[in-house]
Amino acid sequence: MQQAHRQFVDAAPGVRLWTEQRGPADAPALLLVMGAQASGLGWPEPFVDALAVHHRVIRYDHRDTGRSTWSFDRQPYRIADLAQDAVAVLDGLGAGRAHLVGLSLGGLLAQLVLADHPGRVLSATVLGTCALSTTPYTRPDGTRVPVDALPGIAPEVLEMWGRPVEDHGLEAELDRRVAHWRVLSGGQLPFDAGYFRELERGIIEHTGRYDVSTAHGRADDSGLLRTEALAANEVPVLVVSAPAEPVFPPPHPQHLAQVVRGADLVEIPGMGHALPPEVQGPLAEAVLAFTAKAGR
Repeated sequence: MQQAHRQFVDAAPGVRLWTEQRGPADAPALLLVMGAQASGLGWPEPFVDALAVHHRVIRYDHRDTGRSTWSFDRQPYRIADLAQDAVAVLDGLGAGRAHLVGLSLGGLLAQLVLADHPGRVLSATVLGTCALSTTPYTRPDGTRVPVDALPGIAPEVLEMWGRPVEDHGLEAELDRRVAHWRVLSGGQLPFDAGYFRELERGIIEHTGRYDVSTAHGRADDSGLLRTEALAANEVPVLVVSAPAEPVFPPPHPQHLAQVVRGADLVEIPGMGHALPPEVQGPLAEAVLAFTAKAGR
């Protein structure tokens, strides 16, 4: 693991975000934006190190995750505020413009930053997410599919998300998180329970607690559509298609690539809604090839 520099950034009154930087200080910044209820340590170390060969890689803990302020119950916020947090991280670390890589909720936040602050974005790579657009999806045969008719979240994921999270101790919580990753992985690649258990153990040690906030699920998600801004986009955008994705299955990535003007599309074989070792190398290669192209 490369040497990392960690510091806190003030994002809003009473809200501090934990950040980490890795890679050459004079390299183009690359901001990693994680999914809902996920610490920045959800970005795997080998993946971060691979990107940090060519970038000043920044990852951070959202509000109510990791070492950042857990504030929702006394200071509710909107999902859109989490996108503003991403900009606040760049401001706090003196990064005028950055490449963005967003997973799941992070992919939605990347779209918001892209639409609302395009001058801060060198490029954006989004994965495991859906389009913030009302424009229908056009199938290869030319037929159009309304957004609300696109495939929904897999039943086994919804069932797991619907279960109450109870405190039965640290090891039971690790069991629950591993079972969650098994479902999110999508089943096309072998599942390594030990890998995800150690990943989550590290996140819990970093956080200092093993309970999980439900803040992001309760936050106001109104006002997120950016149909016109995405259609007028001028920033290089890469959409990653994951064939085993159970949360936003194909053709969500294809739809996203259609509604964001000029977007490219790449598929990572076997990938679901997780970052197991098998996909980290191909994903890092795709991101680096794209940021290099965008830089030119």
